[in-house]
Amino acid sequence: MIRVLIADDHAAIRAGLRMILDNADNIEVVAEAADGHAALHNAHALQPDVILMDLQMPNLDGIAATRQLAAAGMNVLVLTTYDHDDYVFGAVRAGAAGFLLKTAEAAEILQAIQRVAAGQGAIAPEVSRRIFAAIANDSTTETSPPATGSLQDLTEREIQVLTQIGYGSSNKQIARHLGITIGTTKTHVSHILEKLGIDSRTQAALVARDAGLLA
Repeated sequence: MIRVLIADDHAAIRAGLRMILDNADNIEVVAEAADGHAALHNAHALQPDVILMDLQMPNLDGIAATRQLAAAGMNVLVLTTYDHDDYVFGAVRAGAAGFLLKTAEAAEILQAIQRVAAGQGAIAPEVSRRIFAAIANDSTTETSPPATGSLQDLTEREIQVLTQIGYGSSNKQIARHLGITIGTTKTHVSHILEKLGIDSRTQAALVARDAGLLA
């Protein structure tokens, strides 16, 4: 069963999403949140498999909330009305595992949730070409994270975890691969981000790539 948290400041949208998800056989909505702070609180308390995150929310916006949740190893699937580059690349840099528009069909949303829960990515077709073009041109997205630390500061186990992050593995997949608990994995991820002076798994993956850790 995939446990999902819905974060959106519009009650009608939350209700519509809940209706879609409640009709799915393998998805359970564990909580809702009407702002970014509530999303953080509920996510840390309930540890959902996927967080459906709106970007325009009061108190704490979705990008800032995504950055904190992704740094904690949680899977955030952005679901927004806006496809402007600031939102798209802001969400990607914050560490979102997926980006969908609210115009997506119910089947697309369900499939994206399943992909993100499995440690994969999910990008709306409307924005995927822009993301790939930006990466190819090295103009809009960051290809080298502003890491202030060194790999020499990491332990052997942290290097192993960093390598798995580089491959796009989720915390569950890393724990299974290395034979450690999910809690231990989350601790390693937090230490890696702190030691390298970065704030997202996306940046960590780029560090792993640039350091030649990925075979």
